[in-house]
Amino acid sequence: MYPAAFEYHAPTSVKDALKLLAKLKDDAKLLAGGHSLVPMMKLRLAQPGHLIDLRKVKGLSGIKEEKAALVIGAMTTHWAIESSKAAKAKLPVLAEVAGIIGDPAVRNKGTLGGSVAHADPAADWPAAMLALGAEMVCEGPKGKRTVKADDWFVGLMTTAAKGNEILTAIRVPVWPAGSGAAYMKFPHPASRFAVVGVCAAVTLDKQGVCTRAGVAVTGAGTRAVRARGVEAALTGKKLDAAAIEAAAQKAADGVDVQADLQGSVEYKAHLCRVFARRAISEAVKRAGG
Repeated sequence: MYPAAFEYHAPTSVKDALKLLAKLKDDAKLLAGGHSLVPMMKLRLAQPGHLIDLRKVKGLSGIKEEKAALVIGAMTTHWAIESSKAAKAKLPVLAEVAGIIGDPAVRNKGTLGGSVAHADPAADWPAAMLALGAEMVCEGPKGKRTVKADDWFVGLMTTAAKGNEILTAIRVPVWPAGSGAAYMKFPHPASRFAVVGVCAAVTLDKQGVCTRAGVAVTGAGTRAVRARGVEAALTGKKLDAAAIEAAAQKAADGVDVQADLQGSVEYKAHLCRVFARRAISEAVKRAGG
C-alpha cells in the first residue's frame, strides 16, 4: 500500500526544522531513519500532510565523550553505535543492544533518536536508556531542556516530547569502575523486536556487594519500565546465584503485562523473570563479581 499524499521538507538546521514545526504544527511528522514512521504511513495508520526529514540537519549525528557520559546525536544510526570504539570502551552494552536490533538494513538506516522518540513498547533501546539512567536532550522554541529517561516514556508510543520540540541528543552516563551491564531478550523470530527484553546494570564494591543497580523491562507491557523491585532487591546484597534469582522473581512486578499473539500474561511474566535473571547474571559477571 502507498502512503497518502504529503509535502516533503528537508531542512539543514535544527532552527529551520523548528520553524517548520511551528508553522505546520500537528499536520507534520519528523522523519529520522524511517523504519517506524514509513510503514505506518503505508498502512495509513499515520497520514501527515507534511514530512520533515531530519537526515540533512547538521550536528545530529555522532558520539562524543562529555563529563563522564556519552552524548549520542539523535540521528546516529544503530550501526554507528554498534561499531563505535567509544561505545565499546565506555559502555559496551550500547554496542550490544545496537547489534541485535532488526537486520543489517534496519541497523544501517534506523536511528537511536527515532527509536527513543517512537517509543515502541517492544523496542530494545528504551530498556537500555532506563536501566543506564539516560537523559534526552530536546530543543524547542524556548531553547534546550533535558528529560530523564524515567520521565520520558509516558505510555504506548507516547513520550514527554512536546509537539514543537525535536529530540537532538541522548546523554548516557558512563558507570564507574566495578560496573557491568547486559541486555538479554527473547526476540520475535520475524521482526526481531523483543517479545520480552531486560537490560541490567550493576556496580559492585570490592567485597562484591551491589551498591547500585538499574534494571528495565521492554516488550511485556504498553511501555518500557524500570523494574524497581528488582533494583531494590539487588542493592546492598552480595550477588550470588540465590540473590540474583530472588531479585529476578520481582521482574514482572509493576509491569503492565499484556497478552498478545506472542503469549499470555502468565507466559510473558515468566519471560520477564527468566531474562532478568540472565541479564543480571551477565551484568554481575562483567562487573567482576
